Amino acid sequence: MSVTKPAPVYLPNSVNNIGLLNRSLASEKNKPIDVIDQILSIEGKNLDKEGATYTLLGIKDTFEKDEHYQSIDIINSDKIENAGLGIFPSALPWETVETLCLENNLDAIIALSFYDTDAKVDYKTRTLEQVNAFGIKIPMIEHQATITTNIKAGFRVYDNLNKLIRDEMIKDQWISSTGRGVNPSKALEAIAGRKQELLQASTNIGHNYALRTYPFKIRVTRQYYVKGTGNFEIGKRRAQTGDWDGAAELWEKELNNPKGKIAGRACYNMGIINEINGDLEAAKYWVSKSYTDYENKNALRYLKILRYRQEQNNQLEAQSR
Repeated sequence: MSVTKPAPVYLPNSVNNIGLLNRSLASEKNKPIDVIDQILSIEGKNLDKEGATYTLLGIKDTFEKDEHYQSIDIINSDKIENAGLGIFPSALPWETVETLCLENNLDAIIALSFYDTDAKVDYKTRTLEQVNAFGIKIPMIEHQATITTNIKAGFRVYDNLNKLIRDEMIKDQWISSTGRGVNPSKALEAIAGRKQELLQASTNIGHNYALRTYPFKIRVTRQYYVKGTGNFEIGKRRAQTGDWDGAAELWEKELNNPKGKIAGRACYNMGIINEINGDLEAAKYWVSKSYTDYENKNALRYLKILRYRQEQNNQLEAQSR
């Protein structure tokens, strides 16, 4: 069945204007160290800067499709010191957050606290045979270069209206590009598309982070009893065809079965049908009865699942207000 889970990051409905802040760029005093880091990491010119921009654009594009938000703006501030170097800086003081929000008419700020790429090059050669124009096989050397890039991005969400940090998260993603050629230059030419792959991956990172503020659906499975009496056997076949209400009619007939084991299974299955129909209170009642009255141990585990689902639903209701 499909189950809706609450948003991992809760943004109240009162948040209508969001600022996207790039804290990943190194401050002036940290730039010499950051340049060394770029060289050691085999980074292209301005690659981290562009990747960070695309990450923020991924967030912006996702939020702008939501009619709830009035404005989504990328903001800049030279008042904030940034460490760069791919480290998660300390949280901004609320005085700074308040100032930025007043200057830009914002309710909340999502900060890209850091963005960094590290690359590793793997270079190797191998001997191949190639047929020339005369049909003769001649040996040749093929050069292969593989660049594996690790993208790391850190996010922090400041709810200025409620003075709460709603989320702190680090995203880690790997991309790999491989090129081959008859000489090293050709092999490296073939991986020229690495930059575009990195920028696309950065956009996806931003998009997926924005989705953390929305409820999402997952598929879950439940086990139910299919043996014990003829009604369970027929009920199984009805359930397999999607006729869950028809299956429940047969399970209900076994609720007063003189055999406690059978009655306990029927109570358990009644919990299943009520969960499918969205009545968690009724589902908890029948599953509790299966455990307390008939000592069905599986029912106790199922009851914990139902209670957790109810907690999640309460969160969903709170988020929808």
